[in-house]
Amino acid sequence: QVTLMESGGGLVQAGGSLRLSCTDSKTVFSTLAMAWHRQAPGKEREFVAAISSVGVTDYGDSVKGRFTISRDNYKNVLYLQMNSVKPEDTAVYYCAAGSSIVRVTATPHYWGQGTQVTVSS
Repeated sequence: QVTLMESGGGLVQAGGSLRLSCTDSKTVFSTLAMAWHRQAPGKEREFVAAISSVGVTDYGDSVKGRFTISRDNYKNVLYLQMNSVKPEDTAVYYCAAGSSIVRVTATPHYWGQGTQVTVSS
């Protein structure tokens, strides 16, 4: 069983930056594809970014050029660097894991509990 825990959410002004982290308690972290998804109030969950076990990345159109996903397989930590944030980035951000980057982009096997990000205008 993979247990994911997000941290780093909070309140940030538009144009600012924030870094989210996600830790996995199991040593299988390095073999998993990882992703970030988000859900804004009243909206469906949206894919944000994904990274394969070997570092191949993919991004949702709304965050390309502003957000960067990365991972540290020695520390079992996934990151999401959020730059030039906008009010429409306000959402609960979820860490997710799966067997492949294709799988984790659409229907991950595992989900974290989420961390709130609020961008003020």
